[in-house]
Amino acid sequence: MKSTELRALSTEELLNRLNDAREELMNLRFQLAMGGLTDFTRLRFTRRNVARILTILKEREFVATEEGEA
Repeated sequence: MKSTELRALSTEELLNRLNDAREELMNLRFQLAMGGLTDFTRLRFTRRNVARILTILKEREFVATEEGEA
């Protein structure tokens, strides 16, 4: 999912997506360890998706603290 699409989501939806992505990442890592993973690009895509979501959440947190100080 693109970052522009993720930015349109609410914080609660982002947290739900983050939990889902982390669970998928755990499953992919397990499949990799067991030798059953055939599509290695999913692992990379999921890792990057987690990073995108975390970045957007941090940006929102930063903006919220900046508005509180002003």
